[in-house]
Amino acid sequence: MMAQVFDPMEFTVRPVSVPDILPWRDLYRQEMNCQIIHDSLHAREGWTQPYVIESAGDACGYGSLAISGPWSGTRTIFEFYISENQRSRFFEAFEVFMLISAADAIETQTNDVMLTAMLHTWAHDVVSEKIIFEDRLRTAFRVTGAILRPREPEGDWMLLEVGGEVAATGGILYHYNRPYGDIWMEVADPFRMRGFGTYLVQELKRICYEAGSVPCARCNTENIASRRTLQKAGFVPCAHLLTGKLGKTGS
Repeated sequence: MMAQVFDPMEFTVRPVSVPDILPWRDLYRQEMNCQIIHDSLHAREGWTQPYVIESAGDACGYGSLAISGPWSGTRTIFEFYISENQRSRFFEAFEVFMLISAADAIETQTNDVMLTAMLHTWAHDVVSEKIIFEDRLRTAFRVTGAILRPREPEGDWMLLEVGGEVAATGGILYHYNRPYGDIWMEVADPFRMRGFGTYLVQELKRICYEAGSVPCARCNTENIASRRTLQKAGFVPCAHLLTGKLGKTGS
């Protein structure tokens, strides 16, 4: 896709390879200072199309689209970053990026304040796909007769056994930006509503901290049971993962 210049904004947007945007992504990560849900997408070959953004011939930021995997058939903006000295023209830079990249959707977590502002400016049919949680409270729940053990040697998956049966499974995913570790768990039907999930999340948090990482979590917006379990174990909501469509509304 050819680079274009939009006068008088003087922004140029052109496609590049992933290594070309890594210095800008480092700055983006520093400003986010939290778990970045889609941090690993750039490492998956063919899943993204990054663009460098230039002003008067000098690079001043980048934007990235998700174009493969679950986003196959779409051109979804999921990262956008502009240097501080260009922030007063953030809207103009983003509009040029949208046009040149032919984006048709935006997906962002709401603690990415700048891209969230762009989503609410230009997107329609906006929905929340997930709630993102950060750890705020240490808990000290105990479950009589529960045994926690690794599902496999030296693995990050854990089993919670009660009376010789597997009551719950869980683990920590480390494919997000370090030092964050994403905690997940699933409780077997006969053991639900008895505190086993909360206890497992609590212990996974402990394991995560002992490994030098920071526990975090997410769940589907409509999953009330998981939401309550995470909160009981000391997690609090810090963001939503929003998606929205770009272009005509069809009305």
